[in-house]
Amino acid sequence: MAEGAPDDETLELTPTWILAIVCAVMVVISMAAERGLHYLGKKLKRNNQKPLYEAVLKVKEELMLLGFISLLLTVCQGMIEEICIPPDWRMHMLPCKRQEVTPAKEHLVATQIIGRIGRRLLSKGATGAETCRQKGKIQLMSLESVHQLHVFIFVLAITHVVFSALTKLLEGAKMHQWKPWEEDAIQKDTAGNGPKKVTLVQNSEFVKENFKGNDKYSRVLSWLHSFFKHFYRSVSKTDYRTMRLGFMMAHCPGNLKFDFNEYMLRVLESDFKVVVGISWYLWVFVVIFLLLNINGWNTYFWIAFLPLILLLATGTKLEHVIAQLARDVAEKHSALEDDLIVKPSDDHFWFGRPRIVLFLIHFILFQNAFEIAFFLWILTTYGFNSCIMGHVGFIVPRLVIGVIIQLLCS
Repeated sequence: MAEGAPDDETLELTPTWILAIVCAVMVVISMAAERGLHYLGKKLKRNNQKPLYEAVLKVKEELMLLGFISLLLTVCQGMIEEICIPPDWRMHMLPCKRQEVTPAKEHLVATQIIGRIGRRLLSKGATGAETCRQKGKIQLMSLESVHQLHVFIFVLAITHVVFSALTKLLEGAKMHQWKPWEEDAIQKDTAGNGPKKVTLVQNSEFVKENFKGNDKYSRVLSWLHSFFKHFYRSVSKTDYRTMRLGFMMAHCPGNLKFDFNEYMLRVLESDFKVVVGISWYLWVFVVIFLLLNINGWNTYFWIAFLPLILLLATGTKLEHVIAQLARDVAEKHSALEDDLIVKPSDDHFWFGRPRIVLFLIHFILFQNAFEIAFFLWILTTYGFNSCIMGHVGFIVPRLVIGVIIQLLCS
């Protein structure tokens, strides 16, 4: 057995070249990330993309919060180590049965690296455990557990930012498909439509697609149509042109060259700075989940349906807003001499507040990122067969639902 320095040596007996190299690597990586975000922000600002620039600032804020949480856990780990509780307090609300738990093993290279670093930092955890045993008690939380919680918060924050960026890219790709519709509409408005023709409202393509009637049966049919429509064709060309014209008549009448598609892209960038953040109520959700993730409850499985249900409700509501606009026109007019013009109104949204939709989308994206982050954390920390992970029959549906939510929400 080769002789060498003990594993618990302090910096006093660590070679200076090792200390300098490790410190330099950490500084270089941190500075590269910070400078990268800084230059990205400057580029966005030069290109007059203020909303995306503010989104980058939001990411910086989240990383700063993450750093503060990491610092707080590191500083407080000694105090956490010294907190002792009666053994009975740790016999309830366990995520796994004690007989199901096996010693943790590292399953991936990333986990091996993080795990070794964590065990170096938390190597003195046995001292606190021995102190509690002498008192006839046990530790409130082992330092290894604190480290694993530390890693989970880091994975969650990074996954949320990555998924938000992916959503932004998918949204941009979807709206790019509408660009030819915008060009055709501008060309048509600029050229003029020639002699005006009287058109029956009921024969309008927009009304025929979205208005199902006024009786109770038709109202139910309208909701069902809205539910299924956002799966295969959320916005048709007729919907786009009608909504575009209604917006122009309300906000910029007479501007025949108004680019509605470009305006929506700017609005999307503005909304993205909201979606990319992790608000206080999202952290409350994380705490509640950690509290209710009890063995036998299958919380991790059932909670996967929450964003799916909210997403279906939100998508159906947005489609139904279009149906309501069609109904308003059909009820007020029998014939039109010009193009059909709808009047957008906040009254069509829940409680007359459209921002509720943005709030729900924010929560849906975060909750979906949370699902994936939790899966990756469990997979890399405890392995695929962990009791927290659950049965394979629970794992596959969760991943499938996560992919569906990411694509459909975008």
